[in-house]
Amino acid sequence: MQELNNSSSELPQQFRNLQTELRERWRAIEEFDSGDCDIIIIPSLSLDQQEIQKVEGAYHYEERHLFSLIRLRNPRTRLIYITSEPLHPMIVDYYLQLLPGIPFSHARDRLVLFSAYDASAKSLTQKILDRPRLMERIRQAVRPTKSYMVCYNSTPLERELSVKLGIPLWASDPDLLYWGTKSGSRQIFKECGVPYPDGSELVWNAEDLAEAAAQLWERQPHLQRIVIKLNEGFSGEGNAILDLKSLAGKAPKERAKALGDSFHNLRFQATGETWENFSSRIPELGAIAEAFIEGEEKFSPSVQGRIIPSGEVEILSTHDQILGGPDGQIFLGCQFPADESYRIALQELGWKVGQNLAKKGALERFGVDFLAVKQSDGKWDIQAIEINLRKGGTTHPFMALKLLTNGRYERTTGLFYSQQGRPKYYVASDNLKKERYRGLLPNDLMDIIADNQLHFDSGTETGSVFHLMGCLSEFGKLGVTSIGNSPQEAEDMYNKVVKVLDRETSGDFRF
Repeated sequence: MQELNNSSSELPQQFRNLQTELRERWRAIEEFDSGDCDIIIIPSLSLDQQEIQKVEGAYHYEERHLFSLIRLRNPRTRLIYITSEPLHPMIVDYYLQLLPGIPFSHARDRLVLFSAYDASAKSLTQKILDRPRLMERIRQAVRPTKSYMVCYNSTPLERELSVKLGIPLWASDPDLLYWGTKSGSRQIFKECGVPYPDGSELVWNAEDLAEAAAQLWERQPHLQRIVIKLNEGFSGEGNAILDLKSLAGKAPKERAKALGDSFHNLRFQATGETWENFSSRIPELGAIAEAFIEGEEKFSPSVQGRIIPSGEVEILSTHDQILGGPDGQIFLGCQFPADESYRIALQELGWKVGQNLAKKGALERFGVDFLAVKQSDGKWDIQAIEINLRKGGTTHPFMALKLLTNGRYERTTGLFYSQQGRPKYYVASDNLKKERYRGLLPNDLMDIIADNQLHFDSGTETGSVFHLMGCLSEFGKLGVTSIGNSPQEAEDMYNKVVKVLDRETSGDFRF
């Protein structure tokens, strides 16, 4: 293999050259899934590491990409999966057993696992870059002309790794990262005529943030709350709520100071967050102030899409997000599909955003989060909140459904149909978490799944698929996607999982 010049000034051009190869390869192979290829999975959460640490068991989120093992249903596909710490063998076996019609041993022979043996707070991609011998092993494990990389999100670290391995990355160029931030999202919404809440420009210190919030309040005098957002927050953990009720009597010229003083009383959505820490991140990440959308009947739907190398935009799915935290800002899970009364409208808004991103050169996954509030006339007021220019919490459950059933998403109805023509529904969560679940080993979970018939049945194409199993023992936290033939069946299956786990951890377990 020809040695690459990896000076920082030449990396972007070398990266673009590799992505050009990817575009040519896409024209030769209609679908990557049906081609003879090696897929390198880099499930690194290459986000701000201080923000990531707000998520309990964050490095176990590398397991969320294990749905990719279902790609081994194609007998010509090879997968190279890299993690910070070694995966428990039983977790790997669990996913391989989900493969319909493929001998276990045949799939296992086409799976190569690598680990950095490093549980530190650095991103996985950085850990790989710090280990040239590991990179060489990865390079030797793949066929360069038949390989591509997949990641959670694309940053300069993933670009550097792509160039050093000589393998194209199936993701957006990191130079486009701004469009996935809070302020970048708002700019795109404005450009493509998608409704979004009133808010501020990006600011870099607390004083300007107070002034921006005051100006927002001046424009919207009936506001009850303002959302303060770090520009690069994750899953709502970088959000805080500013309650305006106690400041209602302040004259307009006094508001900026009063708001600045009240920042110490913000309701932070992340557990344990403080104004001292939050404010210290503003000069580094930037922040915005945004109107909090009120409403008695309010939902938080989202749209997922992808941009293929030809520039075509595909809508993949819609979801109603399940949110928690003090003010419903934290992503906990999702239901597929989004409510029938607004899912088609959501698709069209998401498609507009995708078209804008495609013109800017974006590639692969994007998601758009919305708020939908029912009006007195029965119509929905739908406003876009932010763009995720990466995979997210709705990616793995939908891809698990798609790969398990080999079905299709129908944009005219917003429904997903299995090969048997049945519409499919699911409830999914990354945060099935209880103190009593702590101490359960992957082996214990497998026993519980088998004893209570919680597993996904490829015959009926219903049941539950589990993830984040490595997070269970230490944090009492588990991910699950419950798939049914109706919304009620999916919900019942999810509730059955919770009921069984509660019973099995009730404290009176005996061998």
